[in-house]
Amino acid sequence: MREPFAGSTRLRLAGLALHAYTASGTVLALLIVIAAIDGDAVRALWLGLAALIIDGTDGMLARRLRVKETLPWFDGAMLDNIVDYLTYAFAPIVLLWTGGYLPDGYGALLAALPLLASSYQFCRVDAKTDDHFFLGFPSYWNVVAFYVVILGLGPVATAAILVICSILVFVPVKYVYPSRTKAFRSTNLLATAIWLVSYAVLLAQMPDPSPIVVVLSLAYLVYYGALSLYLTFWVPRRKVA
Repeated sequence: MREPFAGSTRLRLAGLALHAYTASGTVLALLIVIAAIDGDAVRALWLGLAALIIDGTDGMLARRLRVKETLPWFDGAMLDNIVDYLTYAFAPIVLLWTGGYLPDGYGALLAALPLLASSYQFCRVDAKTDDHFFLGFPSYWNVVAFYVVILGLGPVATAAILVICSILVFVPVKYVYPSRTKAFRSTNLLATAIWLVSYAVLLAQMPDPSPIVVVLSLAYLVYYGALSLYLTFWVPRRKVA
């Protein structure tokens, strides 16, 4: 029988450092909320970009360091979910609320919808499928908040997006997990990297973002959505045929 992998003390310390790296997202969430309360949406979105980078890299590092085996007593997946809920859902919704992007009179209700939908999704055991997809809209409220601010969307448009995306949480479409979905993985990683660069460029250009960079950034969303639909519906149908 194969004995469990324990690893060296150095590897275990590296694993602990990695968990601290992931946990730093909770501090970023706090700073995003503070920036939102201060009325500085651009600062909040820069902090959100830092949270995105941490979330996009900690999983790959965790697999490389084999933290599940070297630190079996620590639930890194639970930590990741806590951080993701704060940085992807709670903090961005606070930004929309405090920034006046939600309609008067209905703001509290509209702010509650994404939080409740994401609470449900983060507790689903199949929220991340065995073949490395997100099942249902993957609570990208940070991305929603980014485009609301960058595009200067009004309360009605913002409300419509929040309602539609909250409903999509419950629709069983398999959304691409850029760093783990095997299909088109290299292309997905490249496209995601370009999108992150465009995110930073648009923030640096605020309050007058370049229309060309805006279009390039939105093109990634079209690609991501189209690929997710293709892999959910068309590929399984072809396999059956």
